Amino acid sequence: METLQRTANRGSISTGYDIDNSCKFEDDNDEWLYRTNASGTNRKTWTVSWWFKQTELRSANGAATEHWQGGVYGEATRAGIFADDRIWIDIGGGDGNAGTLFRSLSTQKIRDTSAWYHIVIACDSTQSTEADRLKVWLNGVEVTAWDQKQYPTLNYQSALQGTGGVQMKWGSADATYHGYSGYLAECHYLDGVTKVQTDFGEFDDDSGIWKPKEYTGTYGTNGTYLDFADASDLGDDESGNGNDYTENNITAADQATDTPTNNFCTLFPPPAAVTGTAPSIKEGGTTMFGGVSSSQNAFGTMGVRSGKWYFESTITDDGGVATSNHNFGVIDPEQITYVMTSGRDIGASPAGWACSSNSLPRNNNAAASGANATGALNENEIMGVAIDMDNGKIWWHRQGTWTSISSTAGDPANGTTPAFSNLLTATDNFVIPAGGYYVNDGNQARAMNFGGYAQAVFTAVGTYADANGYGSFAYQPPSGYYALCTKNLAEYG
Repeated sequence: METLQRTANRGSISTGYDIDNSCKFEDDNDEWLYRTNASGTNRKTWTVSWWFKQTELRSANGAATEHWQGGVYGEATRAGIFADDRIWIDIGGGDGNAGTLFRSLSTQKIRDTSAWYHIVIACDSTQSTEADRLKVWLNGVEVTAWDQKQYPTLNYQSALQGTGGVQMKWGSADATYHGYSGYLAECHYLDGVTKVQTDFGEFDDDSGIWKPKEYTGTYGTNGTYLDFADASDLGDDESGNGNDYTENNITAADQATDTPTNNFCTLFPPPAAVTGTAPSIKEGGTTMFGGVSSSQNAFGTMGVRSGKWYFESTITDDGGVATSNHNFGVIDPEQITYVMTSGRDIGASPAGWACSSNSLPRNNNAAASGANATGALNENEIMGVAIDMDNGKIWWHRQGTWTSISSTAGDPANGTTPAFSNLLTATDNFVIPAGGYYVNDGNQARAMNFGGYAQAVFTAVGTYADANGYGSFAYQPPSGYYALCTKNLAEYG
């Protein structure tokens, strides 16, 4: 387990092989890609390889998550993460073998929502030795610890071919039982071909982290490769076979730049709610929704103590308590317990800095000296934050206009008129993004934009990248400020 956590790829190393795009899936929206394999598909010998970053743990709702499936008729062939966070592989025969199913469940549990993971599954039921018929690698390491491991019988035919309504899918199989919330990248399916993990990745010589590399082998007649590079056709097969997938509730807006080679900040829910339930994390880890307590917050997966950073947020549903009661900014992660157990918002913390939509910045439960409060923004109107962790300063803007102090507008590019200048003195720790709201009817929703996946509410305003070309923001990041992604963190963080 320790090795797997250490080698989980957070996009923090130079790979020499860049993955530019991924596809975002949301289980609530029945989002998947599907196709029907033609006759002649090799049902005895096959390989699948993919990278994934899950943004919602299935243990939170008791249902399994499905990343890939070869068929759904009779007994399915599929793989993903089980309801208790273990790797889950079913090898079923579908038509002609209904009622026969070989299930494997790992001992390891996959619970890091900040990291990209890589899985390779190679099946060859023609092998005379049982243990050679199914091999699985996670982050370059063969998985040998299993709570349950069932090998297919000799010459067993997996459900992969189109007979009887069998469909191959990437993403959710259905929202009720086998949904998936997160990102997929570099999705390979090899028909009649078995490969090993080193055909798709390698260990970095310096860090020991597992990283992707270009696959140069064959795919077989019905094999496919999805790189998600074409936003207008995210099911486009790049294997050379032309075996395209059909999008089910997948649109160009689901293309993302959060990838195994440039991992972006996302949200994670608080470890505990004050009372009731914590908010859910939706839309690729960029939206906090619902929850039951006086105040609710969600937090970013990346922290900084140096560098200059920019991100955005908006309230898409105020829940009937007015947007002025909603705030976002940054916080020392050691203060999470305080704000959650006290029922307070982020700006009430001694090491938390937040601004509500009426441009009133707060820290340690006190407003910024000289802050000029104005009318609260409406739903879907955007705020941005710029943090200068080299000098301990923070600014917020409201729809592109930086908050003023004593009638002087802030200017993060020039480092002048910040709302606060104590980020380095109020704590000796790093800070992480945070957002919250006061709960009324349980329908509150806050959307965050760290640049890796920008929802339509942001892209409708603008699609600005930072100076390094990373991210997609509604407003242009100030000069010298960057998206919270690992390529930038490696250089400036």
